[in-house]
Amino acid sequence: VTRVATEVGTDGKLGGQAEVRGDAGVWKDLTDNVNFMAANLTTQVRGIVRVVTAVANGDLNQKFVLEAKGEVAALAETINGMIDTLRIFGDQVTTVAREVGIEGKLGGQAKVPGAAGVWRDLTDNVNQLAGNLTSQVRAIAEVSTAVTRGDLTRYITVEAQGEVAALKDNINQMIVNLKDTTQKNQEQDWLKTNLAKFSGMMQGQRSTTAVAQLIMSELTPLVDAQHGTFFMGESEAETLTMKLIASYAFADRKNLSNKYALKEGIVGQCAFEKKRILLRNVPVDYVISSSLGEAKPLNIVVLPVLFEGEVKAVLELASFQPFSANYLNFLDQMMDSIGVVLNMISSSMRTEELLQELKRSNTELEAQANELEEKAKLLEIKNHEVELASLSLEEKAEQLSLISKYKSEFLANMSHELRTPLNSLLILSKMLSDNKDKNLSPDQIKYATTIYSAGCDLLALINEILDLSKVEAGKMPILPSNFEIREIREGLDQSFRPVAEHKGLSFSIEVSPEMPKRMFTDTGRLQQILKNLLSNAFKFTNKGSVTLSISTVTGQVPSALAKADGTILRFAVADTGIGIPKDKQKLIFEAFQQADGTTSRKYGGTGLGLTISREIARLLGGVIEVESEPGKGSVFYLYIPQNYLATDSQIAQQIEYEATMPKLPPLPEGADFHGRRILIVDDDMRNVYTMTSILESFGMKVIFAENGRQAIEQIKTHPDTDLVLMDTMMPEMDGLESTKEIRKIPEFHNLPIISLTAKAMKGDREACLSAGASDYITKPVDTDQLLALMYAWLMKNGKQ
Repeated sequence: VTRVATEVGTDGKLGGQAEVRGDAGVWKDLTDNVNFMAANLTTQVRGIVRVVTAVANGDLNQKFVLEAKGEVAALAETINGMIDTLRIFGDQVTTVAREVGIEGKLGGQAKVPGAAGVWRDLTDNVNQLAGNLTSQVRAIAEVSTAVTRGDLTRYITVEAQGEVAALKDNINQMIVNLKDTTQKNQEQDWLKTNLAKFSGMMQGQRSTTAVAQLIMSELTPLVDAQHGTFFMGESEAETLTMKLIASYAFADRKNLSNKYALKEGIVGQCAFEKKRILLRNVPVDYVISSSLGEAKPLNIVVLPVLFEGEVKAVLELASFQPFSANYLNFLDQMMDSIGVVLNMISSSMRTEELLQELKRSNTELEAQANELEEKAKLLEIKNHEVELASLSLEEKAEQLSLISKYKSEFLANMSHELRTPLNSLLILSKMLSDNKDKNLSPDQIKYATTIYSAGCDLLALINEILDLSKVEAGKMPILPSNFEIREIREGLDQSFRPVAEHKGLSFSIEVSPEMPKRMFTDTGRLQQILKNLLSNAFKFTNKGSVTLSISTVTGQVPSALAKADGTILRFAVADTGIGIPKDKQKLIFEAFQQADGTTSRKYGGTGLGLTISREIARLLGGVIEVESEPGKGSVFYLYIPQNYLATDSQIAQQIEYEATMPKLPPLPEGADFHGRRILIVDDDMRNVYTMTSILESFGMKVIFAENGRQAIEQIKTHPDTDLVLMDTMMPEMDGLESTKEIRKIPEFHNLPIISLTAKAMKGDREACLSAGASDYITKPVDTDQLLALMYAWLMKNGKQ
């Protein structure tokens, strides 16, 4: 018994039993009781150890199920309760961890009934962890979703520490950066969109006052300004004065002027400095008023409108708020566009004036012709019928010859006056659009291209007037050649497709299947007719469509082509435009006439295109007819033989024409002009500057003279001059006379002299060559042609 008690009670060795041989009676009962107690204690302790070991190993499914009483039973019950609590705790914590950590289900909380002490603290810590993670992730998700939807006003404000706090700060900084980038992109989009919008609005304007008021009405509210004025530059007694021509919410005030000289006031100072002036916190006496009250503006900006460094206008805008940097950048760029438009309008108005002058001159010439006819009739009545008829015809011929001479001289002078400024405009704008120095922005290149295109249009207008003169004189050459009809189609589609897209019109070119693939005629003159017809169709059509149909004529042909041999082709240009009244359909083919000839007409133009087209069609053996009804559109038909057949006089004239044309080889690649000394003789400093810029860019040394006398002095001072570019029309001594004088000097007999003239009339080249010029080129000069001509003469004269 003592051994069992020591092993079980002291040494903790369970399972021991007392063995007493021969015991009986009380000793046997005592031995059995001790062994029973030891066995019960062994079973109970081992059961507790088993359950506790299972719990320690993470098995919460074991229970203490042995019979026990008293404190052992209480202990068993406590252990079993602890296991239940741990199992619930484990299940709850595992569920929260799985939902939050793995499945991404936020918001879960562990619920352990009866947990206390450490277990309660542990449960609360897990729930706090899940709660913090839920609030942080949801806050990040909410803000990220808002950013995704374009809302950049939200930020993450939930409390966080450590890496989560760093993540929160990084996302917030990302939102700030994204907001800044988005704002900059929006500002750029706004700037480009509005620049394009204003460029489109200003296109087609024909009055400086109208375009100025349009700018004031649209520009002032766009930049959040409430007050604006537009001053146009005018020359008065050789002094530039800025005159008010348009405004926004502005009324005349006694202390304010509508006209400023250079340096006078802020407007005059801006015009003088040619720089933007920004006024902040302006004084009290600056006032913007409305029917509800008045207040002083916070900022005033004064902007110069420049073109080629010259002040065209000045704008002044006032606002209750500071002008943003984007607004100021927009205004600076707008001034360049406005300068181009104002210059184009001025050029257009000058052209219109010249055309009106030409029209008046034609009217006067016709009146003179009529007067001569009346005089001839009076002479016929007073004198002998036969003699007077003869004398009348002779006088009439002389007078008509004189009229034709005056008309030719006027056209020549007009050509010179228009081509001279065009020479500088076309060359400089072409140099800018080429952007050889790569220092222009895409918008600036676009502006230069627009200027060049407008100049080419003006040159085409001048050529139209000269073409009319050539047609009337019977001197227009025809250059027929074989070509494919698809070339006409492709060229016209490329030219007019952008026009149709810009005006929102449907445009198609239809070629019938039976059309021949080729034709023989003057392709340039044919395209000139079709381009004029299509241009008119687009001009007079605001909605609907323009269609060009090309087919052969199988039925009845116009009477003018009744005797024509071979296939007749028909080019039909149809539109859905304004149409032409029946009584105007013949008038539109007369020079300077339109269906609407009033000064208030909606559509511009000179009225020359159809006249020239009709005459060219006649020269090509064809005819133009028209069908139209007001409000329903028009169809112009061009009937022309597939194969052009020239008359004997046209063939002779063509041979004569080709004989006078110089055979000029192209400029060889790598042609070297460096160090060549060139003398430019021209009284127009714009042309001198332009030509100097071109020649110096190729390494040439340039000297210049304003007239023929100075030219002779210059070549005497610089006998090493390699070539002379001689203008024809100059004061004091013109180009022809100065060329003759230079040729009288023995050492300059072989000096290359190239005549440059803006007259471009028949006989000009022959006159220049007779005066001693080496060659001849017309203004506006083509840079490549000029350089090729100069290179050819330098090579011929041994200067290369």
